[in-house]
Amino acid sequence: MKRTPTGAAVLQPEKTASITEAVLAELAEAGYGRLSMEAVARRAGVGKSALYRRWPGKAEMVTAALSELSVPAVPTPDTGTLRGDLGVLVEAMHAWLTHPLIARILPDVSSEAVRNADLAEALRRTVGDPRRDMARSVLERAAARGELALDVEMALDLVGAPLYWRLSVRHVPLTPGYLDALTDALVRAVSRP
Repeated sequence: MKRTPTGAAVLQPEKTASITEAVLAELAEAGYGRLSMEAVARRAGVGKSALYRRWPGKAEMVTAALSELSVPAVPTPDTGTLRGDLGVLVEAMHAWLTHPLIARILPDVSSEAVRNADLAEALRRTVGDPRRDMARSVLERAAARGELALDVEMALDLVGAPLYWRLSVRHVPLTPGYLDALTDALVRAVSRP
């Protein structure tokens, strides 16, 4: 009888998903500075080797988990109008920033990234850039329709900044109608008269 060759362990998607959930829960509870591979492994019910088979260290594990939660949350609407597309992006940004885990994790990892250049770069590469690239396609379509007065990069900055500032920095809840008013203000700020 022929023996099946052995080699590298096969990564089981369900185990990776369980570990990702544990990373996010632990990160929300303990913060980046106190997060440990041991605590994540314990919460996920796996050995530390299961973590190290997937990621070389804590920063890579955290950014992979955040990317998995954050990047799919960016819609790429094509409503045919700048106002319609911005409305969808603003609603999605609000949903992301108020997600129970992101609302606790994002301020913590943002402040940690100020002190940790490697983490800042990893977050930009795995979360910020992919989210921005998806939204960029929406604004590039608006530019092609002749609706955008600003450079796409500046328009991207304007779309996310007000909600991030209000919710994650100031911690001020939204008033009724705020998202619609913000969308209207963004349209006035970025569109051709």
